[in-house]
This record gives sequence, structure tokens and C-alpha cells, in this order.
Amino acid sequence: MAAIRLSNITKRYGSLTAVDDFTIDVKDGEYLTIIGPTGAGKTTILKIIAGLVEQDSGDVFIGGEPVNEYPPEKRSAVYFPQTYSLFPHFNVWENTTFAPRIQGVGEQEISTIGKEMLTMVRLWKRPDALPSELSGGMQQRCGLARALAANASVLLLDEPLRALDARLRIELRYELRKLVKDLNITAIHVTHDQEEAMSISDRIAVIKNGRLEQIDTPQKLFDIPKNPFVANFIGFSNFIEGVIVNKTDDLLTIKGTYDDTIMTNGEFNIGDKVVASIKIEYVVVDKQNEGGPNTFFGEIEDFTFLGKFTTLDVKLDNGRKIVSKLQSTIALSYSKGEKVRVKFPQEKLIAFEYPKFGLIKEVGV
Repeated sequence: MAAIRLSNITKRYGSLTAVDDFTIDVKDGEYLTIIGPTGAGKTTILKIIAGLVEQDSGDVFIGGEPVNEYPPEKRSAVYFPQTYSLFPHFNVWENTTFAPRIQGVGEQEISTIGKEMLTMVRLWKRPDALPSELSGGMQQRCGLARALAANASVLLLDEPLRALDARLRIELRYELRKLVKDLNITAIHVTHDQEEAMSISDRIAVIKNGRLEQIDTPQKLFDIPKNPFVANFIGFSNFIEGVIVNKTDDLLTIKGTYDDTIMTNGEFNIGDKVVASIKIEYVVVDKQNEGGPNTFFGEIEDFTFLGKFTTLDVKLDNGRKIVSKLQSTIALSYSKGEKVRVKFPQEKLIAFEYPKFGLIKEVGV
């Protein structure tokens, strides 16, 4: 295993800054996922670690050792691209054992490595198959076996499941994490898929425009985001823009732009412009008539059925539109146009400083 440290990494392509003063520490044996919008710099970060792209400034450390001057083959890190890059004229066995063979490993050890890797990825019965004879999932597993056979201590996974169908992606993401953990190696996994990141990661790093926005466990990123961008990128949030009109200790009263009032906790002052967020999962919708703090009334405008869950679009009486995510057995007991009560639990509302360039530009929607 090997810890990884990126210190003040910057990479520019002409006038475009792909990675901007990026610093991160990846723990020994950790499964870290990097997630962010298209063009955020995720792939560039992996390639810098692997030595495939040279940074303009900053330092890369693997296992505590500076590797800026090391070529890719000396970094003990293997880059696994989206396309798997299997040699089309090599069969499964030849692809899997390619790295130890060019490293000069003896035939007996190559045989042992090949058997272990193909057994691990459940391809031992297909050693003679060419890549063209394999399904997408099998190609992914063969590519992974070849990467792991290189005996690297760091595995860099660039959207490894992107080309697979939805069902196979779900199945293989758990297998992938188990393989990495069984081999006791450090992995950095890049993805666009929130659910994929949440389900397999020890920690997730959220990046935007080449900069680190937040790094934390999946649960903390979901429940305690540091800014509106993270709040909306990890899960989906409702946002309420407003101004602090009262403060008692750390209890804030926020007057919203729809002449509505909500209450939550935070460290702001009267007159501060803020934006409050609440995850769609935490918005309570029911048929009660009783009012109270953070309680509003409205009617259901639409449904989106997602299987086990359904989202409800609710238009409040003040004109604000809110989304709630409920179990389908509950959500489908309502009908379009039905009057409902909407509640925002105070402990689930998070107030942020209002973004400098506006909410829409901040969250990217």
C-alpha cells in the first residue's frame, strides 16, 4: 500500500487552468473517489499522479517519496482508463500477464500471477478468449486483472464502469471495491456518478474548476456540505435565498425572497444575505393542517416515479416550488392538485453565505 500526497498542483493547457493549486492527502489503503462536473480536472489529476501528464507546479508524493522526476513505470501506480485499452490481438491470458512479462518476471511466477488475477476477476475459464469475444463486463474485468497484475501499490481508475449498462455497473462497483480491499492497495476512482461514489468510497473529494471544494466521508458530504455547490452535487437540494432578520444565540430567522420565513441554526448576523439548503429526502410532506415554524402549505404539481422512491413537485401557496423525495408507497397515495403540508426540519436546514456570483452560477444549474 502507499499513501499519496498532491501538494499545490497546478496544470494549465494554454489559457485553460485544468487543475488549480490542488492539495490532497490520500490515506494508505484508502478507496478515494473524485467526483465533479465535466471538465473539473478529474482525469488530469489521475494522469499527473501516474506520470502521464506533467504538472506546471506542485509536487506528487507516493509512499512518502517525491516522484516528480520519476517516469510512469517507476511510480508504482497504474492508470486504468475508461476504455480498458486491452490489446485486441492478445487473449485474456496474454493481456493479464503482459506487465509482469515485460518486467522480466520468471515464467513460474507469471503463471502464478495470471491464475490469481483471473480467478479473482472470475475469468479463469476464458483465458484463450480475445477481447472481441468478451462482453463489456468481462472486458472491464480483464482490464482490471491486467492492471492489478502490474503489482502496483496505487490503482488509478478513470471512470472504469462508464461504458457498462446500468445493472452491470451496480454489480461491478462492489466487486471492484472488494478486489482493491482484498489486495490492500490504495485506489483513486474518478466518476460522474454520485450514487457510485457514495456506495464504494471511504471518502469522496468533490472538485470544481480544478479546485478541491470538500473532502469527507459520503455521509458527512451528504449531511454537512460546506457550500451550496457540494450541497447540490452530492444529492439534490432545495435552496431558499434570503436575509437574516433575527438572531437569538445561534438560531437564525431568514426572510426568503417569496416573503416566507424559515428558522435554522448558523453563525451569521442580522442583515447578512444567505442561502439555506435542505435535501429533498428531508422535506416532509403530509396531509396535516397544523402550522408552525418552517411549515408551509401548497399543492402537488407533479410526480417522478423512480422505483422504490418518487419525487413530488410541490408549489407552495406563496409561489415557491419545492421538491420532496418519498418512498413510492407513500408518495403515490397523493394525487396531482392535492393540498398538502410541507415541513422543513430545522436541524436539516443549512445556511450558507450567499455565493459571490449568485446561486445559479454557484450550483451550476
